Amino acid sequence: MKEYEFQGRAWTITENGTGTLVPDVDTDQIFHNAYLHITDIDKMGQYTFDNLEGWKDFSKKAEPGDIVIAGSNFGAGSSRQQAVDCFRALGVKVIIAVSFGAIYKRNAINSGFPILIFEDAEKMVAGNKIQNLNKVKVDLLKGELVNLETGESFGLTPFSKVQKDIYESDTLLNI
Repeated sequence: MKEYEFQGRAWTITENGTGTLVPDVDTDQIFHNAYLHITDIDKMGQYTFDNLEGWKDFSKKAEPGDIVIAGSNFGAGSSRQQAVDCFRALGVKVIIAVSFGAIYKRNAINSGFPILIFEDAEKMVAGNKIQNLNKVKVDLLKGELVNLETGESFGLTPFSKVQKDIYESDTLLNI
């Protein structure tokens, strides 16, 4: 049985020294094209955000169970599946963003990797309602994010039926 609730540290992907979520993080910033020759998913994690200013050490600090909170249009750009798989390699449980690039969203869902929309993420991060490395809980089915340090709860767009079906099957290819 698949897990639908996760607890972990929230990585708020903000611009250096600000409370502003980085918008338009493209797949080349997530997983640079210099590493496309790597086909072993377990080796991809070490290059996550290697091309995103201020976040180049993310892969060294990330721990299994972590949760990423990102800005609008996360994963813009190419259809690079490695930009999804690198998070899986690190043990990141879910990516939450204001919005996702269309191809990135489809790749994540089709490969059974959990992503959720958090339309108010920018306001909550800027207002310090969620800070980098806060302990949080995410419920994929309820569409809920709880800051375990403050007890505050925030609404997310929950899994759709299709997203849930694919997630339960591990990948679209198993449906």
